[in-house]
This record gives sequence, C-alpha cells and structure tokens, in this order.
Amino acid sequence: MTKHYDTIIIGAGHNGLVAAAYLAKQGKKVLVLERRAIVGGSVVTESFGDGFAVDSVFTGGSLRPDIVKDLKLPLPEVKEKPAFISLQPDGNHIALDAESIKRISEKDAARFPEFVRFMDKAASILDTAYATIMPRLPMNFGIKEGYGLLELGLELKLAGRKDMLNFIRALPMTAQELVEEYFESEIVKAAICAVAIHGSTLGPMGAGTGYTLIHNWMNRGGLAHKNVGKAGEITTALANAVKAFGGEIRTEAEVASIKIESQIAKGVILANGEEISANQIFSSADPKHTLLKLVGAQDLPPEFVWHTQSIKMRGSVAKIHLQTNGNHGIPAGTAVLAPSIKYLEKAYDATKYGEISEKPYLEVTTSGNTVSIHFQFAPYNLKHGNWNVEREKVENLAINTLAEFFPNLKSSIVNRKSITPLDLEETYGLTEGDINHGQLMLDQFLFMRPIPGWSNHKTPIDNLYLCGSGVHGGGGVSGAAGRNAAKALK
Repeated sequence: MTKHYDTIIIGAGHNGLVAAAYLAKQGKKVLVLERRAIVGGSVVTESFGDGFAVDSVFTGGSLRPDIVKDLKLPLPEVKEKPAFISLQPDGNHIALDAESIKRISEKDAARFPEFVRFMDKAASILDTAYATIMPRLPMNFGIKEGYGLLELGLELKLAGRKDMLNFIRALPMTAQELVEEYFESEIVKAAICAVAIHGSTLGPMGAGTGYTLIHNWMNRGGLAHKNVGKAGEITTALANAVKAFGGEIRTEAEVASIKIESQIAKGVILANGEEISANQIFSSADPKHTLLKLVGAQDLPPEFVWHTQSIKMRGSVAKIHLQTNGNHGIPAGTAVLAPSIKYLEKAYDATKYGEISEKPYLEVTTSGNTVSIHFQFAPYNLKHGNWNVEREKVENLAINTLAEFFPNLKSSIVNRKSITPLDLEETYGLTEGDINHGQLMLDQFLFMRPIPGWSNHKTPIDNLYLCGSGVHGGGGVSGAAGRNAAKALK
C-alpha cells in the first residue's frame, strides 16, 4: 500500500461528504473516493445538454441547520414556502393552503392550520430521534448511548402529552387513516397522501405510511420541495468544506473491495488495482452493496449476512426530465397528480406484480425552462420486458398523462432525459434503484435500520462504519446519517 489515511470515505454522496467534513474538521487525514466524475451521489445537479441542467434524482432539498452551522457552509436558510398544488382536470388546480382549500371545503380549511402545526411538531420529534445514535438493541448499552435516548425522551415529554401520544400513534398508521382524522375532501387527503408514499414502494393504505409522511414532511420542511434546481449547490458546498478542512477528494476512483485482515478493515482496493490503507473505513454506499459486494459474505457472520440479504430495497421510482421552450404552462411549486387515495393505491398495486403503473402518481417541479417528473410506480424488477425496452413507455406515459392537464407541454419539449430504476442502480450506485438505500418501513427504522442489532453505524468488521442513507437518520436529503456516523467514531 502506497498511501495511508486516518479515514477513507467510500462515496461522495451528501452523507459521505458530511462525514468527511466533520472528520477533517477534527484534524483527521481524510480521503473521499467517488466512482463517478462528479461529486454528489444522488444529490446532484447535472447537465444533459446545452441549457438542460436538472436535479437528476433528488429535487432540491436542504441539510439540517446544525450541519450547516457546524461546517460553516455558505448555504442560505431556506425560508420560502413554495406552493403545493393538486392538479385538477378542469384546470382549476388547488394549492394546499387554508385560503385555497376553502374553495372545496370550509371545514378542511379550518382544520388545515392545526394539521400543519401537528406535522411540524411531529417532524421536530422525528428530527431529534434522527439526531440520536441508536444503541444496538437488544444488546446492552452504556451511559453514552443512554444519554442520547434520554434526550429523545425529554423531547417527547416537552412535546406535551397530546402531541406525544399522537406522534407515537401516527407512526404505524396508514396515511389514509391519518389524513382522515383531519380532512373530508378527497382532493386534500389524496394530495397529502402522495407525500407519504413519495420515494417508497407503498400505497397510502399501507401500515407505516404515517411515518413516511412525517419523514418526508421533515426533510421537505412541509409539503412542497424547496431549493428546486439547486441540489448540486448542497454537495458542492460540502465538497468545498471537506477541502477547506484539509480533506482530499478523488473522483473516478471506484472502490472494488474493502481489504479485510482478521476481521479488521485495513484499507480499500480500487478497480484499477491500487491499494490505499486507512485506520477507519466509512462507506456511504448502501448497506447491501457495502457488506455483500465490497466486503463479501465470507468475512461476515452467517446470521448477519442473512439479515443483510433481507434488507428490503424495492426501488420503484423513475425520473423524466424535459427541456422545454418555456411554454409548458406548468405552475411554479410542487404539483401532484393524486386525484384520490384509491388512485394512488391502484398505482401502487401495479408494482406488486412487476408492472409499470398505467395511471401513475406523478409529482412535477419546474426550474427555468426545465420540467422534472417524478414517476411512481416503476418497479426495478419487471415481470415482463426489461428497462432498456420499457424506458420509452415510461417517458410517454409521463408526458401523455401530464399533457392532459397542460396541453402545450408536448409542443414545448426540446429535449428529454429519463432515469429508470436500472439507471439509478448502474449510474448512481443505488441497489435495486432504491433512492433511500433501503425502504423506509416500520421494520427498517430506528434501531432496526439497517438491520436489527446494528443501528450504531458499526459492523462486524472492526473499523468499518456505515454512513449513508441506509442507516438510521437516512433517507432523503438531510445529512443526519453522515453527521451521526462521524460522531459515532469518537
């Protein structure tokens, strides 16, 4: 081995860069290795042609405020409240705010502020839970781990008895059950349920979508996406911070395997055969890829391998980006095609059978002349055909469906770029195209993420840590998983 570092970070996604920045700030000699030619992972703004720059996977987003402060990132606080719009066939689209909701239900308009208040409180509690490094339950844990749980318990207590109980109740509920406690209008209920299933292979009638609604609300800061078209600014700022703190980043440096000796991680071997040693290895790749491919089953306990193989990935998201001449007619903000809860559930039903939803749930954002369409459901594992063939079907489905609401869309298109679940795996390194590195489900969250008994970023391999979205605190754009992993090393 020719070079030695204190810590090697595998993957320059936002969590990997957050971990790298924290460790470099502590004075450690840090090297980040990124397979692609650009940093950012799935939090990246890419150009697919002249004047055609888009947030390819995640739409905008923002890091947790404490991370921005700790790392002195030049990222402004996002105070905007973009519109969240339910698309209507008559063209009278409904923005979900108390004033606009009055058009369809006075009762729902009156209830909306209380719903927003509760969701903000629930998101705050979940954020505190994500800031807590989960102990390896049911393993014994010490004062350090117990202190984190004490802080979480205090946050729950300070929330007040009513909000605390409602938060705990909401986690296993279906999104349908949760919204029906507040609203009567199908338009309002369905639009909110769409946020609950965004990025997850679940329907709004599935248990645990109450949790995913709170999770997505927390990451977005509400219903609508923020910082649309600016995802790359986040990871660019992080990469600059890593370098400013003395860390090193290498792109086009694919890690082929992690070098293990006597159950201890000693370094990495790159695809070109180069070996680099380090005291610790952090992987921001998803747990399955890290443990089953970069480490290998032969160096792991059989039961641990079985649990890792059982992590539910099940990606079912496709992205269709359109470069237009600007005359698409789509309003600014986040627009959703979610006419009813049953519509969303039927869209999900297709993926159970390995089929693409013929009537999909769409979420649409615009940035300048570009239109980005989030398409669900498009399962990674297709029963018939393959993604090289079905790509065009999804593109046409998305465009034709959206054109029913915006007649000028088709004639405004100049260029297009689609990203299938297979692309998410092959280009962005997301196993089975799962953008969250593992489904956000009740049996895969808190101390059960990524697998039961291994929720504190450690692995059976000494000096190997997990810091990506597949661990507790991950999923979406926040940076919590990377921050917590760096703290776990202390």
